Amino acid sequence: MALVVAQEVPTSSSMAVPHGPAGVGEARHRMRSQLRRGGVSEAVIDDAVLILSELLSNACKHGRPLGDALAGDGDVRAAWRVEPSGRLTVEVTDGGGPTRPAPATPSVTAHGGRGLNIITALSDDWGVRDDARGEVTVWVVVHGDVHDPDAGHRRDDFATRVTAPSVSTIADLDFADAFTDLD
Repeated sequence: MALVVAQEVPTSSSMAVPHGPAGVGEARHRMRSQLRRGGVSEAVIDDAVLILSELLSNACKHGRPLGDALAGDGDVRAAWRVEPSGRLTVEVTDGGGPTRPAPATPSVTAHGGRGLNIITALSDDWGVRDDARGEVTVWVVVHGDVHDPDAGHRRDDFATRVTAPSVSTIADLDFADAFTDLD
């Protein structure tokens, strides 16, 4: 008779990620693999990976690398953990920057500025923590209980929580004018 021993798969991780796009894919892959082995649902994993990508992108665009490294040369820190209660938290720490992380209100045609709005829509909670060395950590509670059977199911109000300005509020935008030369 074979004795099978259950091995607990680690569902927390911390890693240095190069300050720039190079390490983002590796961080996403590692997170997805670890959470999958930990039994987290694919829907929650998809949300967590998207949130990690947004946080890393923001850290590289708006923050400095950790320590004394120059932008593009150093690292930022990515971490995630599933607590015994099932709460999944994702954190990214950088060396700080000239501004505080805050959701923006981008124009309809803007190429960026929606990341924290997406995070707000996908997560249970998020915030910013500073430390004495000037490091800034953006933390996100992806889901309060990844073991909940409804964990990761899109909320009914998702579309209303990721908002953009109404087209009717954009000054000097009149689609009818675009067709006047066609007559």
